[in-house]
Amino acid sequence: MKTKIFIITGFLGAGKTTLIKRILKFSNDLSKTIVLVNEFGKVGIDKSLIKATAAADIVELSSGCICCSLKTDMIQTLQVLRQQYTPERLIIEATGVADPLAIIESLNNKMLSPHFELEKTITIVDSSFWEARQAFGTVFKSQLNQADIILFNKVDTLDKLDVPVILKEICKESKKGLVIPTLHCNIDPDIFWSLLPPESTGMAGSPLFQTYDPEMDFYSPINSSATTTAKEAGFITFSFKTTRHLDKALFVEFLNTLPLELFRIKGLVRFADRTEMLNFVGGKSQFQKWTDNGSTCLAFIGWDVVEDRILKKLNTCIVNA
Repeated sequence: MKTKIFIITGFLGAGKTTLIKRILKFSNDLSKTIVLVNEFGKVGIDKSLIKATAAADIVELSSGCICCSLKTDMIQTLQVLRQQYTPERLIIEATGVADPLAIIESLNNKMLSPHFELEKTITIVDSSFWEARQAFGTVFKSQLNQADIILFNKVDTLDKLDVPVILKEICKESKKGLVIPTLHCNIDPDIFWSLLPPESTGMAGSPLFQTYDPEMDFYSPINSSATTTAKEAGFITFSFKTTRHLDKALFVEFLNTLPLELFRIKGLVRFADRTEMLNFVGGKSQFQKWTDNGSTCLAFIGWDVVEDRILKKLNTCIVNA
């Protein structure tokens, strides 16, 4: 089995280390997970965090950039990690000036490709950087273009009227990224590890309801100096339930017209002839067959959205017959 690679990029101060700390606090079994940290000079993560998790080890590559002078070292390091630990997952936190494309291309090395495969690339964008993005050159653009997930972080520092405008701009510049506004780099573990839920479990066993409760501490700051709460920043969660059928065409149209600020919907959707599991992230939807004919039960997460307006529109998808 190949080791799955997760690449985390973003300029200095965007929140990469904060995201790593959150990942290490996920309830998933991390015993087969390795974290590879690359920074110029000082490594920006507390190694004691590893002791509080089931992660196997944390490996440091310092005083260089993983995509240039340390490229050979990275290839050698991955080979050693494979031999010593045979990890199932490897998380690479690249230095802020790293071009993820160079890292991705290095994985095609004949010594690595039989043993490693890229799972996804996550780019963190500091909201304060966006207006000055031209100054960061091609590396910043590559970080956007290569990203499967883009965390638009520190959204609480912006004027609320600017956020929907910037989200649309990011979507235009990104080739494939799912754009998610975040506070303190919070991300649903289910989004990070995989967008597809397990087929063998019912609603109560899906990752969203096992590991993610936005009403609890998921949006809480990692650092004590960060005191803004999710509600203060404008994040909102709500749900929708009905035993009646939804019209599939109307429901898909509903999803396609949602604002980018409503970035997460997950749950069962009951149509006339079947029930499906919906994963909606950053404006993109995935439907998966579901064996049980359960009622519609959806959880919503958004930033500065009007709950009543969304639910009113969703109610028009209910079949009246």
